[in-house]
Amino acid sequence: MLSLRKSLPPFKPNSTVFPLQRWIHQVFSSATGSFQQISHDRDNKNNVVFHSCTDIGNAKQLHALLTVLGKAQNVVLFTQLVTLYATLGDLSLSRNTFEHIQRKNIFTWNSMVAAYVRCGRYREAMYCVSELLSNSCVRPDFYTFAPVLKACVSVVDGEKMHCWVLKMGFEHDVYVAASLIHLYSRFSAVDVAHKVFDDMPVRDVGSWNAMISGFLQNGKAARALGVLGRMKVEGVKMDTVTVASVLPVCAQVNDVVCGMLVHLYVIKQGLESDVFVCNALINLYSKFGRLQDAQRVFDGMKVRDVVSWNSIIAAYEQNDDPVTALGFFKRMQFVGMGPDLLTVVSLTSIFVQLSDRRIGRAVHGFVMRRGWLEEDVVIGNALVNMYAKLGLIDCARAVFEQLPRRDVISWNTLITGYAQNGLASEAIDAFNMMGECRTIIPNQGTWVSILPAYSHIGALQQGMKIHGRLIKNCLYLDVFVATCLINMYGECGRLEDAMSLFYEIPRETSVPWNAIISSLGIHGHGEEALQLFKDMLAEGVKADHITFVSLLSACSHSGLVDEGQWCFDLMQKDCGVKPNLKHYGCMVDLFGRAGNLEKAYNLVNNMPEQADASIWGTLLAACRIHGNAELGTLALDRLLEVDSENVGYYVLLSNIYANVGKWEGAVKVRSLARDRGLRKTPGWSSVVVGSVVEVFYAGNQTHPQCTEIYKELRVLNVKMKTLGYVPDYSFVLQDVEEDEKEQILTSHSERVAIAFGLISTPPKSPIRIFKNLRVCGDCHNATKYISKITERDIIVRDSNRFHHFKDGGCSCGDYW
Repeated sequence: MLSLRKSLPPFKPNSTVFPLQRWIHQVFSSATGSFQQISHDRDNKNNVVFHSCTDIGNAKQLHALLTVLGKAQNVVLFTQLVTLYATLGDLSLSRNTFEHIQRKNIFTWNSMVAAYVRCGRYREAMYCVSELLSNSCVRPDFYTFAPVLKACVSVVDGEKMHCWVLKMGFEHDVYVAASLIHLYSRFSAVDVAHKVFDDMPVRDVGSWNAMISGFLQNGKAARALGVLGRMKVEGVKMDTVTVASVLPVCAQVNDVVCGMLVHLYVIKQGLESDVFVCNALINLYSKFGRLQDAQRVFDGMKVRDVVSWNSIIAAYEQNDDPVTALGFFKRMQFVGMGPDLLTVVSLTSIFVQLSDRRIGRAVHGFVMRRGWLEEDVVIGNALVNMYAKLGLIDCARAVFEQLPRRDVISWNTLITGYAQNGLASEAIDAFNMMGECRTIIPNQGTWVSILPAYSHIGALQQGMKIHGRLIKNCLYLDVFVATCLINMYGECGRLEDAMSLFYEIPRETSVPWNAIISSLGIHGHGEEALQLFKDMLAEGVKADHITFVSLLSACSHSGLVDEGQWCFDLMQKDCGVKPNLKHYGCMVDLFGRAGNLEKAYNLVNNMPEQADASIWGTLLAACRIHGNAELGTLALDRLLEVDSENVGYYVLLSNIYANVGKWEGAVKVRSLARDRGLRKTPGWSSVVVGSVVEVFYAGNQTHPQCTEIYKELRVLNVKMKTLGYVPDYSFVLQDVEEDEKEQILTSHSERVAIAFGLISTPPKSPIRIFKNLRVCGDCHNATKYISKITERDIIVRDSNRFHHFKDGGCSCGDYW
């Protein structure tokens, strides 16, 4: 007792002291009955004392005092100590205190269970409940099961607890039933949750909210709205939680009118001052692109928290208005509201849209100074994504390597980053590394990330293996995964498989339709793509801007000028899709390929927005096809104004000059590119033999079978000439003698790859070639002869489209 007195700080009657110290002083300085007097006023004074303990040291002092005063078996006081220790983060002291209470009541057990749950120790919570249920002296009450149901780590645990709920007769308690609804919803057993809900004799607003939330988190928006309808019929008024749960449902079902009606209800019920509700309204309107309505809600808020600022910043960022989003961030700083993790996640996307690498790095520095990279994997994933989209893939990989913890999204982001930067092999390597991590389970995002990489290099067999895995786990019917599979088969030359898969999957949205229309287009089946588009409209599927990019591109590849013009007009007049630069680029390509260069040039000049490099590049490519050096020079001048670093444009103009024999002009353009430090992308072609992808460059002399390859080419050359083949030297872009020109044509990468395929595969089997640049006209003509001589189907995918060579003809009809 004396040692305890000495450990306490001195009491000064006239000074402001910590409440616990004052209470302790009263105990020691007052008469013997003073503690009894305090105990009788337990609801006030004792609660003040326990709440005043803000660290473990104070709690231990209080614990020692209660023990010295002989209150060790006071169940109420020591149960409060159990909760106090857990609240202060010391679960071991909480458990030790619990163990020393000899006559535990249900309040004591409930406090210990709740302490475990609060600290995230769910297994210990379940074990504690098992101890309680095996103790016949103490009967659980309805307060027992709510934290227990939250602690269940599997649906099996939940079902066991549900049995105990039924055995104890608590299934009709609204609090317990709502906890059961949350439990089953969390484990996707939403139908069981709905049965629990239907069996409730009495429901409070919390029960309705639980059921609506359960349907929402399981992607069943329509059923959530159905519950809301029942709620209205039964005369139950929505509260702020209901409103905040229902508004995301309206966004999921794409029903802005429903959302506006909920907003009207909010105003009528006087809920518009609630921050939680206003934040949900901002998110709702941003999902529909109604930024003025979102800002009106934000401006009307009297009190804003960090979520409010994050919501309005994200609203503009997600609707492609990074400048306004950045303005709100600056306002946020001006009013003294500090950013949190989600603010920074939005900032990374803003600076990607602004293509601002410098400030993007500054955001990275800010995150490092705050230590947020170690705190939350979400911010690390956002930085990886930011660097990848800014084209700084090495920085993205460096951040990825620094992540203290990586989840499946981390891997997906890195794989996608490589694929989007044209580094398909690196994306595949990252995917293989991910497969070595046993704790990482691939999800929908993983397949959507890796399949485009396989498509890019034409790795059909690897893509088919992924398809097999997806069939096993039933994910191949997911619309986004299936769309990537359609793209993969289409881009690997298996159009029949792409079509077959298209008719197996749900087609309620435009996503799979866009994929199959695009696949038909690159294979030169423009008329089939148009018919499929008409079928799409007939089935009531709304076309979007991507639909028309795919459709116009299909028309361009097939020379369907009038049909393309019809689609362009329909897009604006009937479908309400405003054309963007991609649509105009397709139209310029459509007119240019068909030889309507003047019409293409007029379209560029009359566009409502300034043409970018891709459009001028498209016009320049058309000038190359039709040998218009004058217009090509004009197009290159415009190109240099908007993108002077793309060497491909210099090559195009150089080729135009070379084709018409203006070698001085060709040399001048090449010198200009060389002076700017630009180098031409080397052409390569790959061919798949077995499970191996072989890559060949023009004039390749390093392959182990080089001698056999060129022998085969010489034999083919002789046979082609007997059938009437005449080399087209206009595709030789060097000013050399004719015998050298023929040798240059023969050693083009696609022809070397075809020869290797012929000597490495069984007779009459198809050969699949993938080329990073466009096929030259002479190689296109030669491949038609080769297909006839060898009786082979030769499928060539160049940078623009597919060519199916068979019996001396090509699927493109010599129009590409």
